[in-house]
Amino acid sequence: MKYQGCLLAVKDIAASKHFYEKVLHQNVVMDIDAHVTFEGFTLQQGYAELVGLTDDSIKKQSHNFQVYFEVDDLNKVYAEMKSIFSLQWVHEIKEYPWGQRDIRVYDPDKHIVEIAEDMTTVFKRFFNQGMSAEEVATRTMFPLEVVKQYALGFGM
Repeated sequence: MKYQGCLLAVKDIAASKHFYEKVLHQNVVMDIDAHVTFEGFTLQQGYAELVGLTDDSIKKQSHNFQVYFEVDDLNKVYAEMKSIFSLQWVHEIKEYPWGQRDIRVYDPDKHIVEIAEDMTTVFKRFFNQGMSAEEVATRTMFPLEVVKQYALGFGM
């Protein structure tokens, strides 16, 4: 068995496709009207009917699932997304105890979309702040040997 990604039930395929393609810069792999596949996930309009459920059984804004993306430059993505006035935010930039920062927004169907720094970016930031490999390992909760391997890749 091979995992192929997740499927998001959407009300308006055009609005959702626009959001993921134009706002989040995702590449369409296949587009067959009510079914649009991106790299790693799919949008499906008319999902309830497709699987034999009633429309009211599809929950809107359930807050029990999110789509997750990572970026190298969260500040750049944040600035770009702040310029989209219609965007609905779950929260703006937030930093977690392990040092990773993220933002969360809603897509047109109120699915939560998280955009976070990849951990390589977090490691670089900490090393650039003068932290030792031991300090980075403690802060990020990554094994010291993993942090040291990243440090070697950064030329440190």
